[in-house]
Amino acid sequence: MAQARKYATAQLAAWNLEDLTFTTELVVSELVTNAVRYSDGPIGLRLIRDRTLTCEVSDTSSTAPQLRRADDSDEGGRGLFITGEVTQHWGTRPTGRGKIIWAEQTLPQPAPSQAPAPPRPNSDGGP
Repeated sequence: MAQARKYATAQLAAWNLEDLTFTTELVVSELVTNAVRYSDGPIGLRLIRDRTLTCEVSDTSSTAPQLRRADDSDEGGRGLFITGEVTQHWGTRPTGRGKIIWAEQTLPQPAPSQAPAPPRPNSDGGP
Protein backbone atom coordinates (compact mmCIF):
# COMPACT_ATOMS: atom_id res chain seq x y z
CA MET A 1 0.00 0.00 0.00
CA ALA A 2 2.86 2.39 0.72
CA GLN A 3 4.06 2.21 -2.89
CA ALA A 4 0.55 2.96 -4.17
CA ARG A 5 0.23 5.96 -1.85
CA LYS A 6 3.66 7.26 -2.95
CA TYR A 7 2.63 6.98 -6.59
CA ALA A 8 -0.63 8.85 -5.91
CA THR A 9 1.12 11.59 -3.91
CA ALA A 10 3.74 12.10 -6.62
CA GLN A 11 1.10 12.30 -9.33
CA LEU A 12 -0.97 14.80 -7.37
CA ALA A 13 2.14 16.95 -6.87
CA ALA A 14 2.85 16.84 -10.61
CA TRP A 15 -0.71 18.06 -11.23
CA ASN A 16 -0.50 20.72 -8.46
CA LEU A 17 -3.35 18.99 -6.62
CA GLU A 18 -1.67 18.65 -3.23
CA ASP A 19 -4.93 19.71 -1.52
CA LEU A 20 -6.36 16.30 -2.47
CA THR A 21 -3.46 14.29 -1.03
CA PHE A 22 -5.03 13.22 2.27
CA THR A 23 -8.30 12.03 0.74
CA THR A 24 -6.62 10.41 -2.25
CA GLU A 25 -4.16 8.49 -0.05
CA LEU A 26 -7.07 7.27 2.06
CA VAL A 27 -9.05 6.11 -1.00
CA VAL A 28 -5.99 4.46 -2.56
CA SER A 29 -5.23 2.65 0.70
CA GLU A 30 -8.78 1.35 1.07
CA LEU A 31 -9.25 0.25 -2.54
CA VAL A 32 -5.81 -1.33 -2.91
CA THR A 33 -6.20 -3.12 0.43
CA ASN A 34 -9.48 -4.63 -0.78
CA ALA A 35 -7.85 -5.72 -4.03
CA VAL A 36 -4.96 -7.36 -2.18
CA ARG A 37 -7.33 -9.08 0.23
CA TYR A 38 -9.85 -10.42 -2.30
CA SER A 39 -7.86 -10.94 -5.50
CA ASP A 40 -5.05 -13.33 -6.31
CA GLY A 41 -3.64 -11.70 -9.43
CA PRO A 42 -2.08 -8.44 -10.51
CA ILE A 43 -3.48 -5.18 -9.18
CA GLY A 44 -3.45 -1.91 -11.09
CA LEU A 45 -3.80 1.68 -9.92
CA ARG A 46 -4.61 4.59 -12.19
CA LEU A 47 -5.36 8.24 -11.45
CA ILE A 48 -7.28 10.19 -14.07
CA ARG A 49 -7.53 13.96 -14.04
CA ASP A 50 -10.44 15.21 -16.10
CA ARG A 51 -13.55 17.02 -14.86
CA THR A 52 -12.95 15.10 -11.62
CA LEU A 53 -10.05 13.20 -10.10
CA THR A 54 -10.79 9.52 -10.58
CA CYS A 55 -8.92 6.78 -8.75
CA GLU A 56 -9.22 3.36 -10.39
CA VAL A 57 -8.02 0.10 -8.90
CA SER A 58 -8.17 -2.99 -11.07
CA ASP A 59 -7.88 -6.60 -9.94
CA THR A 60 -8.54 -10.09 -11.28
CA SER A 61 -11.51 -10.91 -9.05
CA SER A 62 -14.91 -10.79 -10.74
CA THR A 63 -16.69 -10.57 -7.38
CA ALA A 64 -18.43 -7.23 -6.94
CA PRO A 65 -17.56 -5.41 -3.73
CA GLN A 66 -20.20 -5.13 -1.04
CA LEU A 67 -20.80 -1.90 0.83
CA ARG A 68 -21.56 -2.63 4.44
CA ARG A 69 -21.46 -0.96 7.79
CA ALA A 70 -18.99 -2.67 10.07
CA ASP A 71 -19.83 -3.22 13.72
CA ASP A 72 -17.75 -1.38 16.31
CA SER A 73 -15.96 -4.61 17.17
CA ASP A 74 -15.10 -5.50 13.54
CA GLU A 75 -11.46 -5.11 12.56
CA GLY A 76 -12.24 -4.52 8.89
CA GLY A 77 -15.08 -4.01 6.47
CA ARG A 78 -15.13 -0.23 6.37
CA GLY A 79 -13.11 0.42 3.20
CA LEU A 80 -15.94 1.08 0.76
CA PHE A 81 -18.00 2.88 3.39
CA ILE A 82 -15.07 5.24 4.05
CA THR A 83 -14.49 5.67 0.31
CA GLY A 84 -18.14 6.56 -0.18
CA GLU A 85 -18.00 9.10 2.63
CA VAL A 86 -14.95 11.01 1.35
CA THR A 87 -15.66 10.95 -2.41
CA GLN A 88 -18.50 12.25 -4.56
CA HIS A 89 -19.17 8.97 -6.43
CA TRP A 90 -17.78 5.47 -6.53
CA GLY A 91 -18.63 2.32 -8.40
CA THR A 92 -17.39 -0.80 -10.08
CA ARG A 93 -17.34 -2.16 -13.60
CA PRO A 94 -16.36 -5.55 -14.95
CA THR A 95 -13.39 -6.02 -17.24
CA GLY A 96 -12.30 -8.96 -19.34
CA ARG A 97 -9.97 -10.06 -16.53
CA GLY A 98 -11.77 -8.99 -13.37
CA LYS A 99 -13.08 -5.59 -12.35
CA ILE A 100 -12.26 -1.97 -11.73
CA ILE A 101 -13.38 -0.11 -8.64
CA TRP A 102 -13.34 3.65 -9.11
CA ALA A 103 -13.94 6.70 -6.95
CA GLU A 104 -14.30 10.34 -8.01
CA GLN A 105 -13.31 13.48 -6.17
CA THR A 106 -14.22 17.01 -7.12
CA LEU A 107 -11.25 19.02 -8.30
CA PRO A 108 -10.51 22.26 -6.43
CA GLN A 109 -11.71 25.35 -8.22
CA PRO A 110 -8.90 27.49 -9.63
CA ALA A 111 -8.39 30.84 -8.00
CA PRO A 112 -10.22 33.54 -9.88
CA SER A 113 -7.84 35.37 -12.15
CA GLN A 114 -7.59 39.05 -11.66
CA ALA A 115 -9.31 40.89 -14.47
CA PRO A 116 -7.48 43.90 -15.81
CA ALA A 117 -8.62 47.16 -14.29
CA PRO A 118 -10.90 49.22 -16.52
CA PRO A 119 -9.18 52.17 -18.17
CA ARG A 120 -9.19 55.32 -16.13
CA PRO A 121 -10.54 58.45 -17.73
CA ASN A 122 -7.95 60.91 -18.89
CA SER A 123 -7.79 63.93 -16.57
CA ASP A 124 -7.63 66.42 -19.43
CA GLY A 125 -10.89 65.17 -20.90
CA GLY A 126 -9.22 63.77 -24.02
CA PRO A 127 -9.05 60.14 -25.15
